[in-house]
Amino acid sequence: MLAKRIIPCLDVKDGATVKGINFVNFRDAGDPVELGKLYSEQGADELVYLDITASHEGRKTFLDLVRRVAANISIPFTVGGGINELKDVDALLNAGADKVSINSAAIRRPELIEEIAKNFGSQVCVVAIDANFMSSEADTPAQWLCYLNGGRIPTAKNLFSWAKEAENRGAGEILFTSMKHDGVKTGYANETLRTLSLSLGIPIIASGGAGAKEHFRDVFIEGKADAALAASVFHFGEIGIKELKQYLKEEGVIVRVI
Repeated sequence: MLAKRIIPCLDVKDGATVKGINFVNFRDAGDPVELGKLYSEQGADELVYLDITASHEGRKTFLDLVRRVAANISIPFTVGGGINELKDVDALLNAGADKVSINSAAIRRPELIEEIAKNFGSQVCVVAIDANFMSSEADTPAQWLCYLNGGRIPTAKNLFSWAKEAENRGAGEILFTSMKHDGVKTGYANETLRTLSLSLGIPIIASGGAGAKEHFRDVFIEGKADAALAASVFHFGEIGIKELKQYLKEEGVIVRVI
């Protein structure tokens, strides 16, 4: 069985790491390069850097930051935000990124997934999905719907059908963020994650809801996630990566411990 991965996520806005609640109300969490270096030293398995306003502002992602991160850390990292075409992917990989995360661009033009997989390999392509659970209204059934532009624009796409399409088009991983769980620290969307995991043949990265060590245990055991992504609990020193991994190991979860 493959080891479960712990992945700190660094949302970057105006050159600083920020963290919000339900995709709004952001506060500064520190320098993204220094934080990344710290997490690398503490035993994180991977990092994710997201330029959270690139798509909304219609600009490209932050190549200079990617170069500085690559020069300072020794673990794989994924970069997302403002990636719309193959030359964006090529530039990020050349700057030192190991994978790219695409979200809004993939929904708008799903062929981008196939293009990345064909040209760089499926292992490079992480399809991120921001979804919110919408209660039923009138004749509309309750369902998880996907959002664009950092959770700003709702779409008619269903989480499960879109994730399956992404897999079929060549995605190497799915990064699912539950918008209703984001930043509230009450645990991951384990039931939904389990359904996703059982319906797909590629790894699932869980995002949204980490607030305690037990939440990581539950997302791996109950949610069947392959990796758990978190932000504020790491950024603000609420949970240490080393202590988290030791706890998970004691709970019977296979993790890489340095």
